[in-house]
Amino acid sequence: MFDKKTVKDVDVRGKRVLVRVDFNVPLSDGTVTDDTRVRAALPTLRYLVDHGARVIVMSHLGRPKGEPEPRYSLRPVRRVLQRLLGRNVVFVDDIVGAEAHEAVDRMVDGEIIMLENVRFHPGEKANDPEFAKALASLGDIYVNDAFGAAHRAHASTEGIAHFLPAYAGMLLAREVETLTAMLADPERPFVAILGGSKVSDKFGVIERLLDCVNTLIIGGGMCFTLLVAKGVSVGNSLVEQDWVEPAKAMLAKASEKGVHLLLPVDFVIADAIEPDADTRIVAREEIPDGMMGLDIGPTTIELFKGEISSARTIFWNGPMGVFELAPFENGTKQVALAVARNHRAASVVGGGDSVAALKKFDLEERVTFVSTGGGASMKLLEGSELPGIAALLDR
Repeated sequence: MFDKKTVKDVDVRGKRVLVRVDFNVPLSDGTVTDDTRVRAALPTLRYLVDHGARVIVMSHLGRPKGEPEPRYSLRPVRRVLQRLLGRNVVFVDDIVGAEAHEAVDRMVDGEIIMLENVRFHPGEKANDPEFAKALASLGDIYVNDAFGAAHRAHASTEGIAHFLPAYAGMLLAREVETLTAMLADPERPFVAILGGSKVSDKFGVIERLLDCVNTLIIGGGMCFTLLVAKGVSVGNSLVEQDWVEPAKAMLAKASEKGVHLLLPVDFVIADAIEPDADTRIVAREEIPDGMMGLDIGPTTIELFKGEISSARTIFWNGPMGVFELAPFENGTKQVALAVARNHRAASVVGGGDSVAALKKFDLEERVTFVSTGGGASMKLLEGSELPGIAALLDR
């Protein structure tokens, strides 16, 4: 149960509604190459427009240094939003200055404008109260629909909520409801699959998952720290030495909890992360010095697929190898296919590279839920408070 008020709990007709979205999308030569995050915001924006609100959209894009950088302008995103909404979207080359106020003053009910990148102002990342107050002066109501940025205490995600009535958008509410329900009341067997490079990035999530999953599958670079904790030599594979002892404790907890923790039993190895690298398949105990594991091997793939096929709830976050390169993509591809083919399971994919993998293998439409927030998903799952959500009005 989502315990914050949403956009549906307030009368928005005739009101100036500031909507924080997450339009941090990839660009190439000024063109949006993936509009997933724009599409994700459409239900909230359409609801507001249909109910007569005057909608002011704000977002960040990239990592500008607190001043305008043309390559991070939201102008190309405005064109995509306009096409997807099928209505005009006015773009404002300003954030809180006179141009922004004049554009807002000219608005009529049902109109939508987009402000320039909020990170063009140094007060955004600093969560400067004066900048937050200036943003708030543009609106009557604040709506946060940027789940992907909800773990950041920035002016447009947290500070502004101290100056305006603050509500959740539909995307943010659905993200929180889906992820929390998965942990609280999963249909069993519950299988979680974690990958990616560093165990340190996901240690809190692993600790939380061990309290509720039946099986925990770990691949990607992070598995090598766990293998070293088990006494396995892994050659030149990625290992976080400072995390070997915590990994031992984690393995012990899995055993105590009766969680079936699966690690790879074989790997595709190479001496370099290159698209034309010489590769071979070896058992996990046979990775020689000078070589590194860069994908899970065929025996591991079958082992993981068997567990995934029997699940009734699946959570997946992180690739099984360097899936961006063809020699090391098969493990991630096969895991993605296994998740997609299990039609009896509720499958939740937790943002980041996992979503990129789904897109690469054209499987986005074949899972139950795809989270738009990588870091935010992980913070929520590990039980951390997300500032952008904590600041919203309680029910």
